[in-house]
Amino acid sequence: LIMADDFYTAEVTGIIDESPSVRRYILSVKDVPVFDFLPGQFVMLDLPIAHEYTTRSYSIASAPNGNEFELCIVLKEDGAGTPFLFKDIKEGSLLRVSPAQGRFVLEEPIATDICFIATGTGVAPFRAMAQHIINKNIPHRNMYLVFGNRTRQDILYRAEFEQLAAEHPEFKFIPVLSREESWPGYNGYVHPVYEELFADRRPAVFYICGWSNMVREAKNRLKEMGYTRKQINFELYD
Repeated sequence: LIMADDFYTAEVTGIIDESPSVRRYILSVKDVPVFDFLPGQFVMLDLPIAHEYTTRSYSIASAPNGNEFELCIVLKEDGAGTPFLFKDIKEGSLLRVSPAQGRFVLEEPIATDICFIATGTGVAPFRAMAQHIINKNIPHRNMYLVFGNRTRQDILYRAEFEQLAAEHPEFKFIPVLSREESWPGYNGYVHPVYEELFADRRPAVFYICGWSNMVREAKNRLKEMGYTRKQINFELYD
């Protein structure tokens, strides 16, 4: 259990509108020279909402980098946490942030292909993992990012992932759109895409993060393909 005095103070050093409903928040932790975390972990923000402090969890969207990290947050109009962040938090604001937590992390060494399956802001931990693998020159094979969204304006970090794929051919960026008529790439949902990519049932490790319905369906479909629980890692986002 994390106690109130375990929280750090972090300054918001940057805010970037990534899509009409998603913002990137760059945070710099004041109390430590290095903010320790493993790619895939999350932090809790202690937000002054509902007459008291209320914690909300967000995956870290960047690889370890000194005392700085990034969160990628979607506005939930009817929520309590995100309307406060979108309305009241500006560059220079201070937030209370927990130490990093969670077991949704990369398994190393990486001995097989990996497939990241994401929807929406569920892509955040996979950006952290891919950056980390490449920054640290961690030996790896093919990395697939199958990223489901509704429209092309919803594809978070698109230019960055496209550049990563251009510079590192073993990183395959595969956006899938469910509500875009004139899209030259994959249309529909993520499930047929990873089923096609891994139709040969070759050894692989899957990481799934996003909307809970998608995560549950992906887990079931991968098991039907013959992949075991040890090969399927997931985090729910709702």
